[in-house]
Amino acid sequence: MRAEQEKTLAELFSAYPALRPLDGELRRAFALLRAAFRGGGKLLVCGNGGSAADSAHIVGELMKGFRKKRPLPPGEAAALPKEIAARLQGALPALDLTALSALSTAIANDVDAEMVFAQQVYGYGRAGDALLALSTSGGSKNVGNAARVARARGLTVLSLTGEKESELSALSDVCLRLPARETARVQEYTLPVYHALCALLEDEFFLE
Repeated sequence: MRAEQEKTLAELFSAYPALRPLDGELRRAFALLRAAFRGGGKLLVCGNGGSAADSAHIVGELMKGFRKKRPLPPGEAAALPKEIAARLQGALPALDLTALSALSTAIANDVDAEMVFAQQVYGYGRAGDALLALSTSGGSKNVGNAARVARARGLTVLSLTGEKESELSALSDVCLRLPARETARVQEYTLPVYHALCALLEDEFFLE
């Protein structure tokens, strides 16, 4: 990692000392996401309730500037009208699987609510992509089903859960098990962790 990325992790652990044992797993998660994006892949994100809100938040940080302005490379900017190029920002392709309400309710109504994310992973996911699955308990059936389909489709599976081992942690290539069990406490740790991951990725792919 570069100095600015090491600084991001140091700031995270200074503000949240309880997260320091996750240092190794955070680095692994970053490396897997970096590989997916470098290989031309995308990130799919899902979760329920508060985790659905976090899914949308994560996608928002990746698809436009987070801490940097991310101007377009000169070659890409030159192919567009200046007034458009000046307002576009570099993006890391990510999809929030909780956002398509018409599709999700159709799957829930016509098939099964436990398949709302799995069906989307099957449709959108390709080998080389990654799934980030959020579940404070690690036991959400619809999230677990998404992870199973992702593995079968050749996606990397990352997850954010509470501290106990779970069905989802067993399905994940990397599971960031946050040091709490109460839902609200897990959610309080979730935001700074994914903000750190987004910052690491932004520093990796965008110079300014």
